[in-house]
Amino acid sequence: MAKAAKQQLESVEKPEKPEERDNASAMLRALDLLGEIARSETPLGVPELCVRLSLPKPTVHRLCQKLEAESYLLREPDGRRFAVGPRFLRMGFDMLRNSVSTERRGILEALVDVAGETCNFVTRVGSEAIYLDRVEAAWPLRLHLEVGSRVPMHCTASGKLFLSAMRPVQRRRILETLHLKAQTPNTITTVEALDAELERIAKNGYSTDDQEFLEGLVAIAVPVKDRRGTVVAAVACHGPLPRFSLEKARALVPNLKEAAERLQATLPDSGDVTDD
Repeated sequence: MAKAAKQQLESVEKPEKPEERDNASAMLRALDLLGEIARSETPLGVPELCVRLSLPKPTVHRLCQKLEAESYLLREPDGRRFAVGPRFLRMGFDMLRNSVSTERRGILEALVDVAGETCNFVTRVGSEAIYLDRVEAAWPLRLHLEVGSRVPMHCTASGKLFLSAMRPVQRRRILETLHLKAQTPNTITTVEALDAELERIAKNGYSTDDQEFLEGLVAIAVPVKDRRGTVVAAVACHGPLPRFSLEKARALVPNLKEAAERLQATLPDSGDVTDD
């Protein structure tokens, strides 16, 4: 019995193999790298990450390549800098969903009661808008998109809103990568016309989709900002003509903005940033 106990103790206290230590170390470095990029207000390049993490360039380059291949990182259009990717972003919002899902859905449900149409909570991943949460209206005729669905930036209310909030240089990089495909006869298909539309959106504080994504569908979106004033998401409402016209959509702007302010409190960093 003593021999068996000794063998069991030796098994428990058996030291890690070198490759196990290397794997654990690589995992921690990858998590540190993801954390740095997630905390940064702008995408980061390999040289910046080397300085912040005190790691050699080959190591950081290898980590970025691996994380990009697994969709945890997303390479910016300039090809040199990285932002959080869809897999990491979805994981973060799934974690957030566990603690704030009831509150956020309550906000969207209250908005649906007022609007009478489906309402969405949307963010941006790369050059697409992605639905993080939505509450469907009770109408039999409605557009059904699952949480996680992605839609184009240039012809949707939320997508155009995100573009309008970008710095000019960042917006130009994104526009250079977009194929301004005509989804309907109303879709804006030239950079010049889209730029003019984005200026109007920035001035008005809301964005509309006048049958630009789907014929017969009208949508409106307002920004959801973090405590630093950065647009990180959008709250949107859409419905079919003639039930939901542009006039009715614009009349909902105050309600949408009120919902956006409430949704701000559900964002990950809303309690971590203090006012000056």
